[in-house]
Amino acid sequence: MAFKMLYRYLYTALPAFLLAILWLATGCGTKSTEGAAELPADASWEQVKAAARDKTVTMMMWQGDPLINRYMQEWVKPRVQEQYGIKLALVSGQGSQVVSTLMAERDAGRKTSALDLVWINGETFFQLRQIEGLHGPFTDRLPNSRFVNWESPFIAVDFQQPVDGWECPWGNVQMALIYDSAQVPEPPQTLADWERWWAANPGKFTFGHDFTGMTLLKSWLIALAGSDTALHGLFDETLYSRHSAELWAFINRNKQHFWNKGQSFPSSLAQMHQLFANGELLFTMSNNDAEVDNKIAEGFFPNNSRAYVPQTGTIQNSHYLGIPAGSGAREAAMVVINFLISPEAQWEKMKPSVWGDGTILSMEKLDAEWLRRFAELPGRKHAPDRAAIQDRALMEPAPEYMIRLFADFRTHVINQ
Repeated sequence: MAFKMLYRYLYTALPAFLLAILWLATGCGTKSTEGAAELPADASWEQVKAAARDKTVTMMMWQGDPLINRYMQEWVKPRVQEQYGIKLALVSGQGSQVVSTLMAERDAGRKTSALDLVWINGETFFQLRQIEGLHGPFTDRLPNSRFVNWESPFIAVDFQQPVDGWECPWGNVQMALIYDSAQVPEPPQTLADWERWWAANPGKFTFGHDFTGMTLLKSWLIALAGSDTALHGLFDETLYSRHSAELWAFINRNKQHFWNKGQSFPSSLAQMHQLFANGELLFTMSNNDAEVDNKIAEGFFPNNSRAYVPQTGTIQNSHYLGIPAGSGAREAAMVVINFLISPEAQWEKMKPSVWGDGTILSMEKLDAEWLRRFAELPGRKHAPDRAAIQDRALMEPAPEYMIRLFADFRTHVINQ
């Protein structure tokens, strides 16, 4: 039922010209694999690399952070071109845009997708599996997969769904709240603390009606459920109904103290960050626990900005790379993914000055030289040490919780 509702929304609400733009971006729809049969599953990695050469890989990814864009455009693209002869074309889009694009292609009878690689996680992974939109399993074919920390449930399981080779982990992060330490010497730790703080500091807090905002709401939903594991397993309608009612009551009795008196909510994380940087808010947030250091280094956030994880905990998750089932460059996409999970690429993007993204590699599986290089990365200055917040890490609940929160937040909060 939830997926059918989502299908109708994606197909009717998102612009039909999105697919046309992608076709133009990939050569006016002429991207074809005629005469280029896919290699057998037992093909050697050398054969995969040979088949990938001179191919274009079109990757759809979120492009809302200039540091991430710079890493991909200026560091990744030239290296995959030089080392593997692959042209990486980056197009903007995430979540619902990925799903709607692939569904529109399927409904149009298009055999070869405009996309070869997508940055996904959680609910998007769930939706793409529902429509058989992903190629796989493929991760066991990647040589660098041997370095991945598959033993971690925060990496091998995505929103309660075993990855099982259908997507490849790319980075691991934990949500953190970012605050102005000069004006907030003791940030709230519990939901009761938040209520007291909001009442004493009207207009200085809000959250977005976006992925990050809904991730915060999932953390609160788990807190209201009373146990870190209360929402583990398949989606439970009874649990959701009970605890989401508590969540909407919690928000609605306090939203008068939010920014703009709770009459509206930011549409993006970029807007939240700007309000914080301007001093209109004393809090913002990030799904990347290290982002505060990046923003201070850029001169965007004030130097007294700090990040923390409250006592009630926050969601830790991984983001992933998937290959659309209709990709005309599957081998090239696998080569790009294998590069992105290499120790070299993971080390580069883990630098606080580059991205600060947490690695999905197991340090125990690296050789001594790479272990030394990771150990010598600059430490966090204003972000919490990852080891210090691990005991406050919450696993993502099933994807239906996120889908329902998006819809019900509009019904029970925005439209009230």
